[in-house]
Amino acid sequence: MSTHRPRLALTCGEPAGIGPDLAVMLAANPPQACIDCDIICLGDRSLLAARANALGLPAPHDGPRFTLEHLPLPAPVIAGKLDVRNARWVLDLIDRAINGCREGRFDAIVTAPVQKSIINDAGIAFTGHTEYLAQRCGNAHPVMLLTGGGLRVALATTHLPLAEVSPHLTSALLDQTLAILHHDLQTHWGFAQPRIGVCGLNPHAGEGGHLGREEIDVIAPAIARAQQAGMRVSGPWPADTIFTPRQLENFDAVLAMFHDQGLPTLKYAAFGQAVNVTLGLPLLRTSVDHGTALDLAGTGRADAGSLAAALSLAAELAARRHHRA
Repeated sequence: MSTHRPRLALTCGEPAGIGPDLAVMLAANPPQACIDCDIICLGDRSLLAARANALGLPAPHDGPRFTLEHLPLPAPVIAGKLDVRNARWVLDLIDRAINGCREGRFDAIVTAPVQKSIINDAGIAFTGHTEYLAQRCGNAHPVMLLTGGGLRVALATTHLPLAEVSPHLTSALLDQTLAILHHDLQTHWGFAQPRIGVCGLNPHAGEGGHLGREEIDVIAPAIARAQQAGMRVSGPWPADTIFTPRQLENFDAVLAMFHDQGLPTLKYAAFGQAVNVTLGLPLLRTSVDHGTALDLAGTGRADAGSLAAALSLAAELAARRHHRA
């Protein structure tokens, strides 16, 4: 029997947001699923101690399941108040976690939320965690998948204005996305032949071309190629019916064409307990299903459920990966 204990790197995210709150909450009460894991929190010791004091919790200290890797902040932090001087520090946490995975010190990365706007305000071009990780991993093709409430919803495109979605839905993009989704459903979740339902882009999946031709010209041919490659893929399905309970019984995952096509249903079913998983990377990464919630930072009103679920899923996936190796 394996005695390997998964080592999970937990990044604190935006220091003015609820990430530090969640870290100290989980340091005090780690998820039961992580009882046989080591959680290594990447953050600033003074920040976590101050946030713990504000929440009436013990300051995080090194113990059997939780240790802290201290990265000092450039500027003092006021809960709820963004500061561009700390923007680079947020990315330094991610870089430290990535490097730790490459060196074999960590088995997975679990990320608390970051604030895209302040990173861009600091003069650093930043679209999101997913895209940053992909770039740092040699321009890998990332696929964002959220899971919760019995659903797994992946996205063909992520953080794009709606007007840019259609031009980005190319044959190459869908071929690569379906291949990664199929592969990672097998390797991460153990599905021998995962069943994937693919959404159309337009209302009624284009209504035979009367409401748009993306389904005919791009999406259906990609599905056909995936089927020819031996994948159990079907569609394009109208997005307003594929997410009904009867239809969902037929799928292990759904591929939505854009962010707000797939995620509202999942977040309605599981907000606060859902987990964001980045597929297509050479490392494991999970994250929360919410933002930085600046108005809740330091108040004690933040809910650690999603980060606890992200840690638990990272532990499960890391253990499965180690077992396969």
